[in-house]
Amino acid sequence: MTGTQAIGVIGAGAWGTALAQMLASDGRDVVLWAYEPEVVAAINGGHRNPLYLPSATLAPTIRATGEIAELAGLETVLVVTPAQVLGKVLAGLPSHPRDLVLCSKGIEAGTGRMMNDVAREAAPGSAIAVLSGPTFAHEVAAGLPTAVTLACAGGTAQWERLAPAIARPAFRPYYSDDVIGAEIGGAVKNVLAIACGVVDGLGLGQNARAALIARGYAEMLRFGEALGARAETLSGLCGLGDLVLTCSSTSSRNFSLGKALGGGASAADLMADRRTVAEGAFTAPVLAGLADTRGIAMPIVAAVDAILKGENARAVVAALLARPLKAERDAPQ
Repeated sequence: MTGTQAIGVIGAGAWGTALAQMLASDGRDVVLWAYEPEVVAAINGGHRNPLYLPSATLAPTIRATGEIAELAGLETVLVVTPAQVLGKVLAGLPSHPRDLVLCSKGIEAGTGRMMNDVAREAAPGSAIAVLSGPTFAHEVAAGLPTAVTLACAGGTAQWERLAPAIARPAFRPYYSDDVIGAEIGGAVKNVLAIACGVVDGLGLGQNARAALIARGYAEMLRFGEALGARAETLSGLCGLGDLVLTCSSTSSRNFSLGKALGGGASAADLMADRRTVAEGAFTAPVLAGLADTRGIAMPIVAAVDAILKGENARAVVAALLARPLKAERDAPQ
């Protein structure tokens, strides 16, 4: 697009590549940073990313690079790295006043920090926003209709800059200023998707999965509200919407991981394949620890953490079902 500045995307996994493809769908130039030299070569040489998104033929206006400094002067950069390396990667991005849109869903191990806190330290001076919602990468890359939450720490002024840069006919962002709510929805739903996969792998049926989604959503609300998120944010696209999508399809890496665990596979063997990151596996122990420290009841999250640590999936689910009976809604304090 002549006269329109390029947009940067950091991270050329499936989701980062899909976002680059969506952003380039109107002819916009997109600079896509990839960690692997072979991914850079494949995108620039053949407009494909066979390692992470083999289904898509990429737009010619997407240019891949292995040098993060090439994104330094861009005013809008989407960050789509695995959550656990976000801080390290951003530390290599030269300082520049920009809008930094966080698309990674997770909580930092060791510190318990949300991604916006990690980004503020690693990239001081950037205006932070969070993009989150019910999205499968292959559908976004194919141009299928998608709606997301775009939570802007800078309020409506930042939204007015970002919305025209990010929105496309088939990609519709909705405004929020609840950054912590958008982040918690995405992080917690990844763990709950593993739980739903375990239920599927154990053959426990659709009734059990529906119950788990509902009770898991209650856990998401408890945790979110304890950290200052708004309930209406978590009931929207970045919370309940994302939860429903990823708890019911093997297109979700987290659901697929849980299904394999429920089928008897070992967590250590499954996690040895680092090509496709199931973020919920890294988030579960951090989330369970934070919930325990704060006294927030999250039994489903604790069950996922136990299974990932090697406990028998069927035994863990049996213990979950044997919990004391209680009211569906927590009593008011």
